[in-house]
Amino acid sequence: MSDQNTTASALWTRDFTIITAGSIISMFGNSMSGFAMSLMVLDISKSTLLYAIYISMYTIPQLIMPLFSGAILDRYSRKRMIYTLDFISAGLYMLMAGVLATGWFSFPLFAAYCFVLGTIESSYMVAYESFYPLLISEGNYQKAYSIASLLETTSAVMVPVSTFLYRQIGLAPLLAANGICFFIAAVMETQIRTEEEYIETQKATRLEGASHARQVLEDTREGFRYLFTEKGLLAVALYFGILAVTGGISSVITLPYFKNTFSNGEYIYMLVWGCALAGRAIGGGIHYKTVIPVDKRYIVALLVYIANALGEAFYLFFHVPVMMVICFLIGLGGVTSYTIRISATQSYVPDEMKGRFNGAFNTIYMIGAVVGEMTAGFGSQVINERTLLMISMIISAVSALLIIGGAREHVEKVYNRIN
Repeated sequence: MSDQNTTASALWTRDFTIITAGSIISMFGNSMSGFAMSLMVLDISKSTLLYAIYISMYTIPQLIMPLFSGAILDRYSRKRMIYTLDFISAGLYMLMAGVLATGWFSFPLFAAYCFVLGTIESSYMVAYESFYPLLISEGNYQKAYSIASLLETTSAVMVPVSTFLYRQIGLAPLLAANGICFFIAAVMETQIRTEEEYIETQKATRLEGASHARQVLEDTREGFRYLFTEKGLLAVALYFGILAVTGGISSVITLPYFKNTFSNGEYIYMLVWGCALAGRAIGGGIHYKTVIPVDKRYIVALLVYIANALGEAFYLFFHVPVMMVICFLIGLGGVTSYTIRISATQSYVPDEMKGRFNGAFNTIYMIGAVVGEMTAGFGSQVINERTLLMISMIISAVSALLIIGGAREHVEKVYNRIN
């Protein structure tokens, strides 16, 4: 048997297979209901500003929760947190499905519901991102994260299905289906056997006589201290904070732009961004089979950051077929940069620091996302949506050049390493 086949078989351990299968189920259910929720808010409010508020209510709790959950998860079981939150999510989706089935709707209540979901999601993502690397066998980080990206991409095929079903049967049955998906995923996740050895390691660093609250605060500060001492990781975190601002702007104005510009604009939106998903899917398959040379990962990532930003800056000024081509290239580049960044950072950070690092990183990212979403909501009232997107994406390209390019020596140490 070749070395390549040996490595590939080593990746698919029992626990890695379980977490992958569980992710498939929950991702497909979530993508099916999530897009339908956005459509319902737009249909009822007919306002980009209210749509921005809806998105922000989901995002705002993700500003704070990652910090504390990251600190907690470096001392307690990440696996238990993952399946517990999935069980809770299952109950919440079933509950809201029952409420909507009665025909009653309140925008403030729905916004509060999204706030709770955002709180759960923020803690879940830190737990998942910190636990997932523990299930990857040595030397298989790029392959594993190419699979994760591919699954996330292919789950988006449920978006057109979601749109069709939402128009036919409404949101309540889709939320109920999502609740069932979360329940099945949670049951599967309880069967993972990987030992979380970092818990024992962290016991030696616990402050003597400290309360749980004091320990969490100290661990939270330690996460930021670690980030600021690692100049390569800091540069990546700062750049992605800015990238989150521009991504937040794009997420708010893109769907409303298509709905307002084209007849049946949501379908044009799905057609255009479906090409980006196709690019991500193809790129994920390529990265599973072909490893990017170690000494080229930094420069490839930098070029992709710049190219993707410029592509998204101008694609709305073209006809739909050209938009589709540009979005395909954006998707291809996006999965490439994602695979490089996530596999490098998660293999670089020690196991006992992963929760705090991911918590600090996600907080920086979500602050940027909220700033971007609210900027889009209010900015769209005074400036053309295409122009607003163009300006923000040009800023993103310049930021990549200045931050990632300016810290080349330090970022290369993170990106250009065997993982």
